[in-house]
Amino acid sequence: MTKVIELIVAPNGETKIETRGFSGDECRNASRFIEQALGQRTAETLTAEFHTSSRVEQQPQRN
Repeated sequence: MTKVIELIVAPNGETKIETRGFSGDECRNASRFIEQALGQRTAETLTAEFHTSSRVEQQPQRN
């Protein structure tokens, strides 16, 4: 899935950041620079994607 960071600006100046295609805390890391530029966060809603951990497969090491 493509990773997307969408910045929505309402007519009253309120901003909203939505991320898609990220799993776990990856979305927060990816959008952190935008949040810092905009100022203080007033609310956060976590999606099901946030609660999905990215799967990392490790090969057993042979000695």
